[in-house]
Amino acid sequence: MLSSFGGLIGIVLALVTSASLAGLLPVPFVFNAPIVLIGFTFSAAVGVDFGYVPARKAARLDPIEVLRHE
Repeated sequence: MLSSFGGLIGIVLALVTSASLAGLLPVPFVFNAPIVLIGFTFSAAVGVDFGYVPARKAARLDPIEVLRHE
């Protein structure tokens, strides 16, 4: 959830910055929806991968053994 929210914030910031720079520079602003969707999907996938894998590993551990080693 956190990485998806971060991805949305990043997309909004990138679009606002690109649109404002396009107004200052002689470069047209072109919105490409598939590229934005790929960026959001990548952001969400990274969040799921780096959140799910450690959580699954921790869930497989014996709580007594983990607490004993601390």
